[in-house]
Amino acid sequence: MSEQHSFDLVVIGGGPAGYVAAIRARQLGMSVACVERDKLGGVCLNWGCIPTKALLAGAEFYHRLKHNADAWGVEADNVRHNWEKVIGRSRGVAGNLNKGIHGLFKKNKITHFEGSHAKISKPGEVEVYELKDGDPSKPGKKTNTLKAKHILIATGAQPRPLPGADFDGDKIITSKEAMTLAEQPESLAIVGAGAIGMEFAYFYHAFGTKVTVIEMMDRLLPIEDDDVSAAIGKAFRKLKVDCLTSTITTNIKKTKTGVEVTYAPLTKDNKPDEAKAKTIKADKVLVAIGVKGRYDGLFDDSLGIETFKDHIKVDYRKPGTNYETSVKGIYAVGDVIGPPWLAHVASEEAILCVERIAGHHAPDINYNAIPGCTYCHPQVASLGLTERQAKEDGIDYKVGKFPLMASGKAQALGETQGFVKIIADTKYGEILGCHMIGENVTELIAEIGLGMTLEATVEEVINTMHAHPTLSESVHEAALGVDGRMIHF
Repeated sequence: MSEQHSFDLVVIGGGPAGYVAAIRARQLGMSVACVERDKLGGVCLNWGCIPTKALLAGAEFYHRLKHNADAWGVEADNVRHNWEKVIGRSRGVAGNLNKGIHGLFKKNKITHFEGSHAKISKPGEVEVYELKDGDPSKPGKKTNTLKAKHILIATGAQPRPLPGADFDGDKIITSKEAMTLAEQPESLAIVGAGAIGMEFAYFYHAFGTKVTVIEMMDRLLPIEDDDVSAAIGKAFRKLKVDCLTSTITTNIKKTKTGVEVTYAPLTKDNKPDEAKAKTIKADKVLVAIGVKGRYDGLFDDSLGIETFKDHIKVDYRKPGTNYETSVKGIYAVGDVIGPPWLAHVASEEAILCVERIAGHHAPDINYNAIPGCTYCHPQVASLGLTERQAKEDGIDYKVGKFPLMASGKAQALGETQGFVKIIADTKYGEILGCHMIGENVTELIAEIGLGMTLEATVEEVINTMHAHPTLSESVHEAALGVDGRMIHF
């Protein structure tokens, strides 16, 4: 017989939206329960953001020892890697942080159900079931019924399969399998050159896997500024990674030993040129073409929660929104409601949602100033408008672009690839966007984020003293460049 409990808020999902919402709600005095199918921390902490960065850190370290040691005066002979330890370190990092979330829940007195399936049976009620083999379509016995004034859905997203090539976890894989493979593949095809595809392309290539990236758009990292896409393409060509753009994957066939991936260049009218189709063989294929909201088995259609394009429909860009779904008292935040699919966005939406449920007048999220980061090497970071978008919007703008090859700190680090590019309004000099590629630029972008929140101008960045020698001076120089005052280039 199941138990029954009552809470002010029940959060479904324990990822960067769910666990943050639960903690903030407790800080505001609410009684809170959180139900998570897998592990606290969600995909981001356990199978995404964190463990992939651990893998990429190892890849960079290995690549430098293997290929660049001599330039540093370091003699490193017979450098080799232990794949099991490479993967094991990543899992260890994720495990430590998972324990940290458990500690935070205990500290904040949050009731949580881990490894359990939640189903919203009706407004104000969540049923909790045992989860058999991780399959929500086959829940076990009901263990609890949770009554709640408010229900928050924070169940995230799941990889979108390529039509006709469903994931099998072995030869046709998602990012989850890509970060935990027991054996390193000799060859890997990657469909999709977004952040996930490019990060895994760098990781596997660095350790010696033959990598082929297939992207249907005309450039790598297609959502980035054109200059950034061109620069990352140049960097990957220098690494000798095969990157095929304006190319569509037309078929994936599993074989006894791996996969055969057929692709064709796109014609001017965006159709595959079958006469020029080619097929490559690989041990595995990673499909990284996007995600869709994860809400399978979460509620019955009769509940009336509206969905749109494989996501739960929430008017989240509307000023003053509280992230309520089409059903009163049921809210949704994070990847399950649509793009941008980023952990930091999910966390901020969760906090804003909870604060507004509690009656606080919190400021809206500025969805036009969301930082995006890709952690391949060189790294990519961006914020605000691209130059292409500024042109399409008819904005009168100026650009300052400082190459890292002219940075003293970048020279000292031996990392001179890339640049910092600032786009600013011509009339007032207000910063409209910033695009970076290079060493540790994912750390540099926060300065521009703060600047755009404060509606800063390039003059205010110029008047902010930056320490020397640092990579952050590149931001200062790019701001100077907007006004034609660049000193070191």
